[in-house]
Amino acid sequence: MPKILLVIAPEGFRDEEYFDTKAVLEAAGVETETASKTPGEKQGMLGGKAKAELGLGDVKPEDYDGIVWVGGVGAQVYFDDERALELAKSFYQAGKLVAAICIAPVILANAGLLKGRKATCWNGKFREMLLQAGADFQEQDVVRDGKLVTANGPHAAKSFAEEILKAL
Repeated sequence: MPKILLVIAPEGFRDEEYFDTKAVLEAAGVETETASKTPGEKQGMLGGKAKAELGLGDVKPEDYDGIVWVGGVGAQVYFDDERALELAKSFYQAGKLVAAICIAPVILANAGLLKGRKATCWNGKFREMLLQAGADFQEQDVVRDGKLVTANGPHAAKSFAEEILKAL
């Protein structure tokens, strides 16, 4: 059974992107765990609460088949976080699934994973950040390029999770 790590912001993660993605994955038999900067209860933008079992420093990529970065305004905390960027790189270099939704694809861009790769994200300045990092920006809800899966926002959460399942 595949095991996926979902990473949420300490506060301000996007509820649908976390809860809907997690529900679709688990309904398909995928085991999930949740991480954040530190373990404990975290607050979503719409009031949902989620428990992070792990802090980023406790994550061992070899324990998972992939990593999913959840968006929401709080995800910006990871844009320049060295541990977050190293985690994204280590999953990618190990040939594992690396996925991000909403503004979280900027984490992948800042980790150097999107240069020359097809990707999408929430529009505006985040799109520009992907383009500056050399991504081949796609105007689509969900984009898969090999083991990289990106999506552009909460409305795409379920189709994002379905594409993750295909990539696994």
